[in-house]
Amino acid sequence: MPRKKVKHQVDKKDIIDAFAETAKDKNIDRDLLQGILDETLSMLVKKKYGQEANFDIIVNMDKGDVEIYLMKEVVEEIEDPVTQITPQEAKKNTGEDYDIGDDYIEEITLENISSSFSRRLIALADQSLKQRIREVEKDNIYNEYSTKVGEIIIGEIHQIRRNDILVKHNNKIEMQLPREEQIPNEKYKKNQTIKAILKEVKRSGSSGQPEIILSRASDDFLSRLFEIEIPEIYDGVIQIKSIARDPGQRSKVAVVSFDERVDPVGACVGMKGIRIHSIVRELSNENIDLIEYSDDVQLFITRALSPAKVKEISISKDIRSSTVIVPDDQVSLAIGKNGQNVRLASKLTGYSITLIKEGGEDIDLTEFREELGNDMFNLITALGIETAREFLESEPEKLLGIEGMTKDTLLELRKIILTEFEETETDEMIETIQNFNLVKSEEVEPVSEETTVEPEESI
Repeated sequence: MPRKKVKHQVDKKDIIDAFAETAKDKNIDRDLLQGILDETLSMLVKKKYGQEANFDIIVNMDKGDVEIYLMKEVVEEIEDPVTQITPQEAKKNTGEDYDIGDDYIEEITLENISSSFSRRLIALADQSLKQRIREVEKDNIYNEYSTKVGEIIIGEIHQIRRNDILVKHNNKIEMQLPREEQIPNEKYKKNQTIKAILKEVKRSGSSGQPEIILSRASDDFLSRLFEIEIPEIYDGVIQIKSIARDPGQRSKVAVVSFDERVDPVGACVGMKGIRIHSIVRELSNENIDLIEYSDDVQLFITRALSPAKVKEISISKDIRSSTVIVPDDQVSLAIGKNGQNVRLASKLTGYSITLIKEGGEDIDLTEFREELGNDMFNLITALGIETAREFLESEPEKLLGIEGMTKDTLLELRKIILTEFEETETDEMIETIQNFNLVKSEEVEPVSEETTVEPEESI
């Protein structure tokens, strides 16, 4: 059957201009853009001619051209005006003769589309087009940056707010550096270049755009800085085993070498400290202790407590706790300012650490009979515990097995006895006791085994 086409002047300026303006400088795939425009124009045609309209849209991205064709069947009697036309009406439109069963094809101009709906329809199409492009742009941003989680990002501070800092990456992508991810007491200025690790990407934030979270306070940020500054870590010759960090104040980093010819601590320090000092400057002069890792737990804890010297260590691997005896003149070093040194050492090694002074006078447990109560005192001494030191050094599992001994009671009794020795309880022992049921019911994996290495060095 013959196919005849009616062609009129095509005016596409409104849609094409809106499309070009919105899509300009957007990192959107060419074929995807073509699909979006096709979808938008389809909506226009259906609004004008009905949902059952038979039409074809040809988008030429190279020429920036759009062609729209409406197709109807030539019939003797019209049952559906959306898809059918009489020979008489077809001839009236074109001046050509049509037979029953011919295909009538009319090229539609945007002027024809908008004749009934005028500016409202064009505005609707423009809005729909821009919305679809925004959605694609958001998906592209999410897909791009979700693959960069854990990488270092260098951006420019755009705005400083009470609870966070807005950072622009590549002068267009907005990211957030929340207060809790900032290094305490670090000063920031607008337009300042800043380096941080990409911590998390959420698909939709409060502004509708993907929420990209940065961090300068995380352990991963410090780890990445080591990879950048120390080639041996990047190449895998040296490995970071664990990190314990008080952002902006002090960090402990345990490293191990897989090449006996390479000193892991020396390689991280660099000649005249150039490598480690570069990291320290980036972290606003945060002190970094480099610890050489060992799979010997006692040796590892000894090194982790540096610069303090320890006398003796006893280990309870099943509950990952340790009791460390230190000389009197090393107690303050072992504890550190506000307990920082022992706290970081505990986090680094994964063991709770209780510090005890060397040669400290012991106290007979009868001195604490009143605090313990007669019944509890008798139950404790029945276990063979006769002194305060023996009580402190007893495993929590053993003491919590006593009838009537609760976690809170044990922590309170330890606090009372430690006060007599002018010592303080560690956060790690508190956590060990509070989480006792969990520890007892789960198999606790030991520190992973690696090659035993040499003594540590601190910076």
